[in-house]
Amino acid sequence: MAERAMSVTPYWELTFDADGDVDGRERDRLLAQVAQRKVHDLVVFAHGWNNERSGATRLYSRFFQPIPTLAPLARLGYVGVVWPSMIFPDEPIPDFPASVAAEVTAVARPALAKGARQALVEVFPDRATLVEQIARLLERHPDEEASLETFGQLVRLLVEARPQDACAADTLATGGPVSGPEMLSGDTALVCRDFARALDRVASLHGTSAAPGAVDFSFTPAGLWDGAHELLRQATYYAMKRRAGTVGERGLGHVLGRLAQEAPDVRVHLVGHSFGGRLVSFALRGLPAGVRTVKSVTLLQGAFSHYAFAARLPHDTRASGALHGLQSRIDGPLVCCYSHFDTALGTMYPLASRMAGDARSAAGELGADFDIGRTLGPRWGAMGHDGVQAVDGTRAFTLAEALKAKLPASGCVNVDAAAVVRRGGPPTGAHSDIVHRELAQVVLAAGRIR
Repeated sequence: MAERAMSVTPYWELTFDADGDVDGRERDRLLAQVAQRKVHDLVVFAHGWNNERSGATRLYSRFFQPIPTLAPLARLGYVGVVWPSMIFPDEPIPDFPASVAAEVTAVARPALAKGARQALVEVFPDRATLVEQIARLLERHPDEEASLETFGQLVRLLVEARPQDACAADTLATGGPVSGPEMLSGDTALVCRDFARALDRVASLHGTSAAPGAVDFSFTPAGLWDGAHELLRQATYYAMKRRAGTVGERGLGHVLGRLAQEAPDVRVHLVGHSFGGRLVSFALRGLPAGVRTVKSVTLLQGAFSHYAFAARLPHDTRASGALHGLQSRIDGPLVCCYSHFDTALGTMYPLASRMAGDARSAAGELGADFDIGRTLGPRWGAMGHDGVQAVDGTRAFTLAEALKAKLPASGCVNVDAAAVVRRGGPPTGAHSDIVHRELAQVVLAAGRIR
């Protein structure tokens, strides 16, 4: 992308495929130019949910825009990571045009919007036929339960769910591999019912649900197929979460190692939104031994387990987080910005994680008056909803405090960003409301960039 199209300069892009392989020309251009441009601090941003390169670069341009005025004396460079992820058309991004973010479609619920079909084919290019079969079932939403089971099988084939998948969850038991996602191998009708009920809860949080005393929508055929649409969404995100870890560890981590060799004096600051937070965190696992050039990591509404960095899990002391201890590879702090207005992570993520990480269906635990937070508890929480958990020494700040105080020089830091991360409608809430001057200030404060 030409620098003139960006709000900042110098700017480079690094494009990765689903296996973590980087575009060699882009990598070599970065390695050759970063020292020539006399860059002292390099901010590397990885997007989360996204359909196309233009959406990613627009996000980077808008987020980076205030930084030069906030740190006018800093010798800064910027990198935008582009990787194959996707966003569904009904997930609005505040202040972004419909062509880039969420187009409001006129299709009847729970049919699959045209934009979603195209996005699915792009991120799963070998499975166009499966996408069409899934779309036809969502359009017809037949009453018979067998059709729901067929739908579940098609979704499982689409995302290549495996019986034993070490990326199915963000916590690893010491006794063996993690089970595959139960939401794709259990009773599809029960899973769809639970997702439908969770959707209704999200709608109620935004004031758009049915009136009290109405028929339980999750038990109607239309409600079950709304839940099926959400199952497709969550299964896709399961695949994107798995992919983000691969791109981070096998892709970005190795590029950062090369950068440390070619330009050892450049200070690197990693920033990730949503699954991009998982990507930059897994890049720490891919760093070559001894590399100390990563000076800060800032997570914006991180869509992965809040126990990812824990040495021991509160509910199972035999298990640890997938990234436990890796914050020590940062020569600076790991700062996690979170907001309770993020309903994607506060409501849908715990339910999907519960279904993905346990051999029993969640259906048996969710009563008619179920509340996601009360029923599932903190075990299935996400970074972007309540911050880093179960890591000794983690410091906590409000956003106002973080902007006034000097952030810790190392360790994990939680910043409650709900003062600005608060806009967005169902089903995701404020998950993508991250383009704020204050959050750019947090990135600078984390990296001690002035």
